[in-house]
Amino acid sequence: MPMTSQTDYPSVVDHQFINNQWVPSAGTRLLDVMNPFREERIAQVTAGDAADVDAAVKAARQAQPAWQALGGNARAKYLEGVADTLEARRDSIITLSATNNGKPLAEAGIDLDDAIACYRYYAGQARGLDARQGELVSVEMEGVEARTYHDPVGVVGLIAPWNFPLVTSAWKLAPALAAGCAAVLKPSEVTPLPERVLAEIALEIGLPAGVLNLLNGDGEGIGAPLTHHADVDKISFTGSNRVGEAVMQAASARTASVSLELGGKSPILVMEDADPAQAADWVMAGIYFNAGQICSATSRLLVHESVAEGLYAALAERMDVLTLGDPLAEGTDLGPLTSAKQRDAVQCYLDIAEQEGLTVVRDEQHRSLPEKGYFLAPTLYRDVPVESRLWKEEIFGPVLCGRSVASEAEAIKLANDSAYGLAATVISGDPERAKRIGRQLKAGSIWYNSEQLVLPETAWGGFKRSGVGRELGPWGLSAYLEVKHVIGPA
Repeated sequence: MPMTSQTDYPSVVDHQFINNQWVPSAGTRLLDVMNPFREERIAQVTAGDAADVDAAVKAARQAQPAWQALGGNARAKYLEGVADTLEARRDSIITLSATNNGKPLAEAGIDLDDAIACYRYYAGQARGLDARQGELVSVEMEGVEARTYHDPVGVVGLIAPWNFPLVTSAWKLAPALAAGCAAVLKPSEVTPLPERVLAEIALEIGLPAGVLNLLNGDGEGIGAPLTHHADVDKISFTGSNRVGEAVMQAASARTASVSLELGGKSPILVMEDADPAQAADWVMAGIYFNAGQICSATSRLLVHESVAEGLYAALAERMDVLTLGDPLAEGTDLGPLTSAKQRDAVQCYLDIAEQEGLTVVRDEQHRSLPEKGYFLAPTLYRDVPVESRLWKEEIFGPVLCGRSVASEAEAIKLANDSAYGLAATVISGDPERAKRIGRQLKAGSIWYNSEQLVLPETAWGGFKRSGVGRELGPWGLSAYLEVKHVIGPA
């Protein structure tokens, strides 16, 4: 079942990747895979069911002890192999991703390049893990020694989202494999095509059978059976709060470990000493990248009243020259939203804004949209009340809500007044001030005077309703490890 380019995939994908074999799916329902720019079906995948999950988990359970026994240095070579092969196929994978996801080519390239960097980073972490095994612990009791060991959690279920399919899968799969876990990966049913390349790569690099199993399907057929499975030791999920809460509840029944990366409603603070033109560039990048379909999108703008007019004018100028169109065309700034369902969900918020009488800076009245595709115009409202649903709720689209503030203290208070705490950005002419403000914000990642830099070395995850646990960095590896101490006479 190989698929390596925009045109080289079967019209019906009815096999699952289990134990290094493409096997017929136990499910019978077909799910449409769409090109969101052309609004055309480009493939169908069979929605797997509980029998597929059972087979994949069994294969992972059988493979995991030998995978663990290989050691970190050997596992690192496979992770480097994944990175090398992704890099070798870069152009075809980017085209496939843009076709299925709707990202412009440049954004699809970022998704892939960040995934490659993640696999390389965790290759290094796997090598370092060998060196840490058996480290002595300093203890006060004489004649006693204690040594620390790090064992893999075991079999893990990984459920990835559709907005950044390659890198979000890498954030889960790379540390899981580095730790010595065997995995069952469920890509989103909306964007299943790019991640199927991972199965091809597993065969190409000779990854041991059962270490990676990849299942197509939706939440009903694959997600729920995987999260409830008695032989899955950990679930890592990225997606909505509603589903994340169900995942946590299912895991709690058997006290299984969970990592959850959920919603966001991130603020961006523009202080009175900021340069409005430079600030506008960072504001644009924080909300309109990937058509706003980013969990960390800085969708709440808090701007000091002394620079508000200049900033809104600069944003309007930049919004007016954004190019909306074919993701495969050079020069496209915004592609369509990834699905009709997501476009309609965002449109509901635009309807609410009209009902609430929000003040519009830019919306669909200010520009024409392509005749076809799941497009929405980049939208900006100002002076949005804190009671507005658009201010409080995650929209996951190209919609920015702004408010003016009179002081630093007011900006910090409003920034923290949210059920979410995934990320935030601070823009100030004084970097030390920006860092000081950042320390007072309740969020997992704080950027200052920059675009959103997500690095393999730094943790990713949020406070409050934005999730549980951390991905990336050594913390991401620890999420797939159990700590063991062996204690006895010295």
